[in-house]
Amino acid sequence: MIGYLWAGFICIAILLAALKGEISAITPSIFKSAEQAVTVAFGLIGLMAFWLGIMKIIEESGIMEVLKKLLRPLALFLFPRVPRDHPAMSAILMNMSANLLGMGNAATPFGLRAMEELQKLNPCPEEATDEMCTFLALNTSSLTLLPTTVIALRAATGSLNPTEIVGTTIVATTCSTLVALVADRIFRGRRVRS
Repeated sequence: MIGYLWAGFICIAILLAALKGEISAITPSIFKSAEQAVTVAFGLIGLMAFWLGIMKIIEESGIMEVLKKLLRPLALFLFPRVPRDHPAMSAILMNMSANLLGMGNAATPFGLRAMEELQKLNPCPEEATDEMCTFLALNTSSLTLLPTTVIALRAATGSLNPTEIVGTTIVATTCSTLVALVADRIFRGRRVRS
């Protein structure tokens, strides 16, 4: 589906260039954009390696375990029907911790594992449980304290101050997480009543 969307954008751009009489600008623009993409990608390799190294240090130093302990009461509140010692709870906590540190790439495997484990607790495998919906809402909105991936992207594209977004990211992701959790509770209540 996304391929069709991009193909549509490209066709519209070519059509608009032709209508404006600027069709000759397409080829140089394509090569310039491809060059910029390669430059950004190579810049990201170093930055992502750096942040992944920092994440590994955080994990090895025990900070991730501290985060998990701090997040456990919240996770137990949000997922009351998930047993505290179940592998799903551990995966949820690891996902929340990685998202909190802005490491979406590291959070993804934990999110997938959490859904697999939540599915094992599902009495009706054809439907998502309330816990699965809550986890999806929480993971999608993901409160982030340190947006490492976005900082890396901003640095790779030449931002003079790539970390200036930290404050606004904390505010925005706090709002998105609160809205997602409130919406989850509202829709959960409606589904039970219907």
